[in-house]
Amino acid sequence: MSSALKITVILSLLLSAGSHAAGTAPRKTLAPFASEQALGSYLQQLQARQEALLLKQQKLQRATAQYMAAPPAPPAAPAPMAEAAAKSVDAAESVTNVQTAGVDEGGIVKLHGKHLVMLRRGKLFTVQVGGNALQPVSSLDAFAPGSDPSGSWYDEMLIDGDTVVVIGYSYSRGGTEIGLFDIHADGKLAYRSTYHLRSNDYYSSRNYASRLIGSKLVFYSPLSLDLRRGDPFGGFPALRRWRPDAVPSDFKRIAPATRIYRTDDEPEAGNGVTLHTVTVCDLAQRDMRCEATAVLGPRGRVFYVSGQSVYVWTTRRGSDSGVFRIPLDGTAPSALKVAGAPVDQFSFLESADGHLNVLLRAEGQGDAMWDGARGRGDMALLRVPLASFSDGRDSAPAGSYQPLPGGGGYGLQNRYVGPYLLYGNPGNAGRRKADQAWPRQPLYAVRWADAGGSVQALSLPHGVERIEALGNDAVVIGAQGRDLHFSSIRLGAQAAIATRYVRADAAQGEARSHGFFYKPQTAGEGVIGLPILGADERPGLNKSSASVLYLRNSGLTLTELGALAARPGQPLDDGCRASCVDWYGNARPLFLQCRVFALLGYELVEGALKDGQIREVRRISYAPTLR
Repeated sequence: MSSALKITVILSLLLSAGSHAAGTAPRKTLAPFASEQALGSYLQQLQARQEALLLKQQKLQRATAQYMAAPPAPPAAPAPMAEAAAKSVDAAESVTNVQTAGVDEGGIVKLHGKHLVMLRRGKLFTVQVGGNALQPVSSLDAFAPGSDPSGSWYDEMLIDGDTVVVIGYSYSRGGTEIGLFDIHADGKLAYRSTYHLRSNDYYSSRNYASRLIGSKLVFYSPLSLDLRRGDPFGGFPALRRWRPDAVPSDFKRIAPATRIYRTDDEPEAGNGVTLHTVTVCDLAQRDMRCEATAVLGPRGRVFYVSGQSVYVWTTRRGSDSGVFRIPLDGTAPSALKVAGAPVDQFSFLESADGHLNVLLRAEGQGDAMWDGARGRGDMALLRVPLASFSDGRDSAPAGSYQPLPGGGGYGLQNRYVGPYLLYGNPGNAGRRKADQAWPRQPLYAVRWADAGGSVQALSLPHGVERIEALGNDAVVIGAQGRDLHFSSIRLGAQAAIATRYVRADAAQGEARSHGFFYKPQTAGEGVIGLPILGADERPGLNKSSASVLYLRNSGLTLTELGALAARPGQPLDDGCRASCVDWYGNARPLFLQCRVFALLGYELVEGALKDGQIREVRRISYAPTLR
């Protein structure tokens, strides 16, 4: 379907589509396969159809080749481009900037009692911060003793009670690795066990693979099915506990046929089929137990985790899409036929009024790897009651879509803050012709609960590279030339630009959501932290940010408190064996009760506020010591 397709055309097609979810329609769910035999028969039929299509395509290719073979001979077709290789404190506080309250996200630093726990370059580290201390305590490999970590990436960490969970992906072993470690009150670490979860690569430049809700460890993982293999179930969701002599037969299925679902849509011919899998593991038991629920769908996907469900948005060629709602309590999923594609997980909001709200672009490929930045086309806000989800045969009514201004350009940012949806593009605010003024960039503000309500366009002199909440208000961060701008946004009856702070000769040092943190102190008061670089620098995968900048928010007036900087010099040789690229960044602002820290690579720097300025008090290195 052409990229020029307009949202209005999509809506007219939906109006003429089959059945629609009506408010009075009975709630239905997807039906699972009745048995392993029924699932096997379906996969065989699917394989036969795909083989017939492949044969037809081969015949067409041969006929085309014969026709083109007449002299003069055409030049040889170029070889297909190879796909780019994927990555060759006494009281508990949150130190992670999460999307949804109560839904923790896998990150590189967490807090356990009196200790910070860091995951970096294939190792776990603890540093005591309780009792006004700042002292390295323990370090341990983030992989199983005796295992070969080459080809593995350990990127995310969560803590439940006294259990540290490390999540990684192993290309050599072909799946997600889940490492469990014990952490004691004195900060000492001990390895417990490792599990392998069969999955494709989960990596996204915007989203995180894991969530923690209470003691429930939640994963979304796609599994592309190879129907030509001898055992069609060999690629299905499965789990094994690692041991030195582990073999493929150790994997045990965790999604039987009765927990695998499909809609009435047939898979796209020639475009493969994916098992979109949600796995929930119980961390309350020392021997981890996991169960999986999976739905069959096309490849493109974006997922979002609320407190009760995982939403998976799948996209076919063109604009035909489906959204699955997979409850975390193990009950049957439901689905809706929809149009367009979300930008990323921040495009979703399961609101307290019982609706799902999703910002859409006309076209998108999901958020695997860097795909989330590449969508395009006209935009709309979808708002549907959760009760309208059904067995996947119904479509979201055309009236559920509100067309919105602003094309979905490269790098679109979006965020729900209070009653507003805010979105905008980085644009070209970092470039201008010598005789021109800096271009202005719109920030769009939509009251998401007001169907058909007006949309505001606030004119900013800088690009929209980051949108974050400041309590009930917001801050928008982006570049104008060599300078980094922070615009505070008041979100009242109308959205309005409040004030602006400009950091000269600076750029963001971390693009991921966890790089930012806002510590509220009172209503309308708080402190912002963000890693920054010099304007001539750009974040490197093996380079720490130059410093963490701190701003005070006082009634949306932003004033600089100062920065805590990394020590200059060449990076040390840490003998890294695994995960030696900082895919998830390496710099974080940290606020622990009344103390302020900057995590900068292997350095942890503490600052203190005095006379309206933050100044360094002390720093430590927790880097491993080579023997």
